[in-house]
Amino acid sequence: MTEPRRSTGLQVRSWQWGPDDHRRPGLPWIGVFLLVFGLLLLLERFVPEFRLAGSGFLLAVGLVLLVRWAVERGTGSLYAGAIITGLAAPGLLEGLGIVSGGGLGMLCLGLAFLFIALVRSSSRGGLGWQAWFGGLLVVFGLTRLTLPAMGQLLLPAVLVVIGVVLVLGGLGSGRRWTR
Repeated sequence: MTEPRRSTGLQVRSWQWGPDDHRRPGLPWIGVFLLVFGLLLLLERFVPEFRLAGSGFLLAVGLVLLVRWAVERGTGSLYAGAIITGLAAPGLLEGLGIVSGGGLGMLCLGLAFLFIALVRSSSRGGLGWQAWFGGLLVVFGLTRLTLPAMGQLLLPAVLVVIGVVLVLGGLGSGRRWTR
């Protein structure tokens, strides 16, 4: 690193790579991914109903990211892993004949956000928007799964009620939107 010039106020810094023996050792993530994906492909061979390679691939990616989060505790890996796993789960559950129906994707994604909220809360981050968002997705997903006719009306009705509350609250506060 060089010293800053005093006359211009600019700082010049240089970075360079260190020798290979100074790098931090880590898991070979491509190997972990190949292991998980290979196991899923073998499962497909032994369970004929398991033919959803796309969902299996997404699940493998999500699980690798969650393993990476468990080892390195990176927030990006947690979010990406949980969300990708939540998006892959419905296809696998339907493909295996475990459960199917409208709202399954919303339920799985809600569970992913609740998992993120649980991790956040256990690390003293408190309950954030992830808990509320995940909870809403779980409630709407379960409603659509168990009561399909009501589930299709619940989300629009809740949105209308929230909109009315916001509009009435905005009118009563005396705020004017001006340009």
